[in-house]
Amino acid sequence: MIYEDYYIFTPGPVKMSEEILEIGAKQTPYFRNDKFSEVTFNCEKGLLEMVNAPEGSKVIFLTASGTAGMESVVMNLLTKDDNALVVHGGGFGGRFVDICATHNIPHTDFQVKNTNLYNIDKLAPKENYTSLIVNAHETSVGHIYDLDAMGNYAKENNLFFIVDAISMLVTDPIDMSAQNIGAIVASSQKGLALPPGLTMVILSPEAIKRVQDVKNLYFNFKDYLRNGERGQTPYTPAVTIMLQLEARLAQIKRRGGVVQSIQKAKDIAEYFRANIKDLPLKFYTPYMPNAMTTLTPTDGKSAMDIVNGLEDGYKVMVCPNGGAKRDIIFRVSHMGDMTKAYVDVLLDAMYDFYGKKRK
Repeated sequence: MIYEDYYIFTPGPVKMSEEILEIGAKQTPYFRNDKFSEVTFNCEKGLLEMVNAPEGSKVIFLTASGTAGMESVVMNLLTKDDNALVVHGGGFGGRFVDICATHNIPHTDFQVKNTNLYNIDKLAPKENYTSLIVNAHETSVGHIYDLDAMGNYAKENNLFFIVDAISMLVTDPIDMSAQNIGAIVASSQKGLALPPGLTMVILSPEAIKRVQDVKNLYFNFKDYLRNGERGQTPYTPAVTIMLQLEARLAQIKRRGGVVQSIQKAKDIAEYFRANIKDLPLKFYTPYMPNAMTTLTPTDGKSAMDIVNGLEDGYKVMVCPNGGAKRDIIFRVSHMGDMTKAYVDVLLDAMYDFYGKKRK
């Protein structure tokens, strides 16, 4: 099988646990029955608890990628009467800008650099906005924003706050109630450490009130909310991934809850970062999440050559960047079923690639 025996440090898909892999190897069951409705309800309950969602919140399950979740939120929750402030600090922030433009949502392309927006109240354009949109962890460059500051800003300015938490859920703190978040987009293949193909949109009561009639069949939230009352989706869900999600949420709870999972990711990230100090690499941003580390070579090497060298010579996969940053940065994920022993394989490969002895 392709890449079966490779060590994977990419920010989605990520390393999965044996327990979850075993579920994926089983026959997919029929799903239009009470037993599967119970699975859906369990998944919804676990996700709502994980993000401390306000009472009355609901989860929409989409068989789709994370971008579909991003687009569907804009389609269903914003209108031409809105004015969205869209944080654009990389490729995924730019994607939200494109989505708003595609659906004719008035918006400002709020381009930011070298800040985690702790002072968004000072940096944001002085306009009358109705909503604030951010990719909490801008995965394209490994940069995380200050959700506490942004949530306070949204509350003080009466803004509906949309957060893409796709690459920071389970590894970095998020609290829907405390941070005044109206809607969260999450996906299966990152911190949740499941196969790609399932996206979840968590809607607060405020968001549910915003759901409108849209000229779209598949991404009509009203249809999903109606079907969700009986634990079903309007169209065929990613059945096996839903079963894996149910098991994964139970696994996280069994291991000490999401706080423990966040601490584990932090420990892994700190372990990796402490052990690369003797290599000619520097951190790309001072605002790093637990989920990932983005590195820039300082010895003139191309980042892409490092990525290819690790893959070809050591069967270790880290993540390249495209476009203008292709030769400048590469990314190392700390998401998923990571251990220090697993990370040691990457560290040993990196030191050997550079012809150095690891201390």
